[in-house]
Amino acid sequence: MVHDYVLVDWYCRYAKGVVLLALISQLTLSNFRSFVDLTINLPPGVVVLYGDNAQGKTTLLEAIYLLAIARSFRADNEREVINFEAGTLGQQALVGGSILKGDGVLSVIVGYQSSVLSDRETQNANLSHNKLGYSVRKQIRVNKIHRTASQLVGSVSAVLFSADDIELVYGPPSGRRKYLDILISQSDPAYVSCLQRYQKIVQNRNRLLKTIREGRSDSGEMVFWDEQLVREGSSIICKRSQTMNVLSNLCYNHYLSLNDGSRGFRIEYKPSVMVGMDIEETSRGFLSSIDELRQREISAATTLLGPHRDDFILMDANLDLGMFSSRGEARTLALTLRLGEAEYLFAAREDPPIVLLDDVLSEMDKQRRERVMSKLSGYPQAIITTTDHEIIRDYFGDEASYLHVQNGEISLQS
Repeated sequence: MVHDYVLVDWYCRYAKGVVLLALISQLTLSNFRSFVDLTINLPPGVVVLYGDNAQGKTTLLEAIYLLAIARSFRADNEREVINFEAGTLGQQALVGGSILKGDGVLSVIVGYQSSVLSDRETQNANLSHNKLGYSVRKQIRVNKIHRTASQLVGSVSAVLFSADDIELVYGPPSGRRKYLDILISQSDPAYVSCLQRYQKIVQNRNRLLKTIREGRSDSGEMVFWDEQLVREGSSIICKRSQTMNVLSNLCYNHYLSLNDGSRGFRIEYKPSVMVGMDIEETSRGFLSSIDELRQREISAATTLLGPHRDDFILMDANLDLGMFSSRGEARTLALTLRLGEAEYLFAAREDPPIVLLDDVLSEMDKQRRERVMSKLSGYPQAIITTTDHEIIRDYFGDEASYLHVQNGEISLQS
């Protein structure tokens, strides 16, 4: 693809500027979905992966994004990312990447070891909806040192634009919470740990609520879990509130540039608990609200308050855009959120994210597409998939790199 000496020369020249570099220079896939064995050198700047549908373009973006957030954005279970034949044979799969950063080169490997299930295990697995016939254990190494998923997140940042982003506007609150959690996690490693602790607390608290409802536990046992829930939950709520304030301002400018005639775009955070002036005030209000809902929670055997119930809405003046936007307008809103996310990470981390676009440009009119592409020029690396690379070539010309993806093979096109 791109010779190493060309890449190093570009890196040295770019690193002399004010902005630090962040790009993936090499991607290695082994038994990852349809790619049995692939190593590709990726150039800096705008990289266009083009070809027909079902050739593996999205899989390449999936692999790159996995190196940033430690899990696939497409798979509900880790088993799904392993090549089926390799999984049934108990073989390994991996995604590896060499990432150039301002402070050096980062080597990240996410490996998957499959284990073929016995007949009895297969029968039990089928009952639990694992019909693939194998289980998977994931391991992560950063510069050859074992790391957990939470330790990997934040090592390098990436932002993914996809056609499914329209669900950020029309979809359920869970998708918007996920968007917000990934954004904050990539900029604040402490948030990841706090979120993990909170999720375990909710699980334990829900189990206790169930046993109280069944008469097998006393409601006085809730005190400990209430305190844990409030401590971790208040931290998450306050961090989300701070982030949303910044993100709203960043998105405002992007929305204006993509959408003529805005009356006043903003994002409104909708927590299930009132946000106080500080974390202490938030905690007091949180605890008081829990006390008021005690009997309802016991009856439902579930935790009814906390950041796992949060949401946010997109507004233009007093209009809820999630309720009244056309599909075209919703796609612009989703783009606005992703552009705001990229700029937020750029500012918070003081290094730019790798920008990934999965076949989203072809759905835009020419004017809006060119506005988006002009924004991409500000990042050291933007990787775009498309079935029609000419619409991108019309704007970038020879300044972009064009890689043809066909039947799992990749070739550099002039």
